[in-house]
Amino acid sequence: MWSFLLAGGILALDQITKAIVMASMSQNQSITVLGNLFRITYIHNPGAAFGLHIAPSTFHAVFNAVASIVISYFLVTLPKKEYWPRIALALVLAGALGNLVDRLRIGEVIDFIQVGLSDRLIWPIFNVADMGVSTGVVLLMLFFLVVGDTEESGGEIIA
Repeated sequence: MWSFLLAGGILALDQITKAIVMASMSQNQSITVLGNLFRITYIHNPGAAFGLHIAPSTFHAVFNAVASIVISYFLVTLPKKEYWPRIALALVLAGALGNLVDRLRIGEVIDFIQVGLSDRLIWPIFNVADMGVSTGVVLLMLFFLVVGDTEESGGEIIA
């Protein structure tokens, strides 16, 4: 149950930060916080991650909903001792739900975090939900790399 509480907390943080940005900024407005390193830039993203337009917003909403159901199933059925996969899946679930809420509410995802090194080296604008998905996926990959190594080595963790 704690994994759903973690997902709910991250979902709440995502929606609160988006509400603050929407209430205090105009769309396409940018506020410099730490020079080129960090800006708050409010945009609406109708596409997928990194602003990719690979399908209509409805497709992304359906994908997020299905992914949320599948992830919830894994969280319910995963053995309780699988601590790291639970954390990773909770992060991905929170991100999927955070962006799904946006798509259902306004038809697009609200993004506002912009990081970079210069005017030319800027990462695509993202949000807290995206951070959850990205971090969760990386944690899952690391977990399966380590578990795969331990199973191949007879149970010893290979450094």
